Amino acid sequence: MDIEVSQWLKQRTNSVLLDVRTPAEFAQGHIPHAVNLPLFSDAERVVIGTFYVQEGRQRAVDEGIRLLGPRLWEYVSEARTIASGRPLSVYCWRGGMRSEFVAWLLGMGGMKVSRLKGGYKAFRRYGEALIANTPWPFVVLGGATGSGKTPILRELQHLGEQVLDLEALAHHKGSVFGAIGQPPQPTTEQFINLLYRELTMLDPTRRIWLESESKLIGRVFIPDTLWGAVCRAPMVLLDIPLEVRAEHIVAEYGTAPIAELMPPFERIAKRLGGEQKQRAQEALLSGDLRTAVVIALGYYDKAYSRSLAKDWGTPMLTLSVHEDCPSQTARLLLEEVQKHLNQ
Repeated sequence: MDIEVSQWLKQRTNSVLLDVRTPAEFAQGHIPHAVNLPLFSDAERVVIGTFYVQEGRQRAVDEGIRLLGPRLWEYVSEARTIASGRPLSVYCWRGGMRSEFVAWLLGMGGMKVSRLKGGYKAFRRYGEALIANTPWPFVVLGGATGSGKTPILRELQHLGEQVLDLEALAHHKGSVFGAIGQPPQPTTEQFINLLYRELTMLDPTRRIWLESESKLIGRVFIPDTLWGAVCRAPMVLLDIPLEVRAEHIVAEYGTAPIAELMPPFERIAKRLGGEQKQRAQEALLSGDLRTAVVIALGYYDKAYSRSLAKDWGTPMLTLSVHEDCPSQTARLLLEEVQKHLNQ
């Protein structure tokens, strides 16, 4: 049975999703939460593709059957273990021969199987259309580096607000120091897949908060259609004293090894200036992280001001915060936004 992407999304919690493409294809990008059960290895797919180009479709099919024959039982057995009695949905690149064969095979093996119509490509098209055709009610939470925007977003979420956490999806905190303490970043393709998944779980009739980011977050980038929607969204700008922001950053990176904190200063040395870079690194070596942070903020504050003017213009409102209490700030934010909307 073939199933549309939109239909699968509605019932996804009830089934296990199998990606039957090669490990390399899966690593490049896949539907979030899919399990990779490759029909062919990377090398085998190259061989089959070569036969297809040089000798035609039937020769490629014959080679695929020859390679699969000895391990069909193992494949069915592994799928049965993964399913654990639950229904399976399978997909390949375009919903073609690989997923068609696997759906038939696992069905013969007694499992309840559906095939994602159009495969991985259909999921990508669905996500692109979702971004482009939905008037997302974003509200951007802005503020200079170290403003504590992420903890405030978490508090907003606890208060029942919808939040799209781009940094969590990117495994990166945005600055040149942003990879420290984070898992490896996904590919940009997979980052966008994760965005698609998150957006399908949000209600586009209710406000959605997100943090002001650059288009590039570490090595991944926000797709143009979403970036345009974010830049058009109203912004609430946090105005938080430098000393409070510095303490936030010291607390966040205080346990990071010096060997990980030094290289980022090299990457911003040109804009920071050689003398300031040297001062920052000497401070790190002497255990004075706060001085190094204040020096780095001199660079980041200027960069953020330029980005603010270029990408968002005048904020919807500016909120001055002096108490370092994310829960209190989140409540105040909601009060001020509601006042503004009622004007």
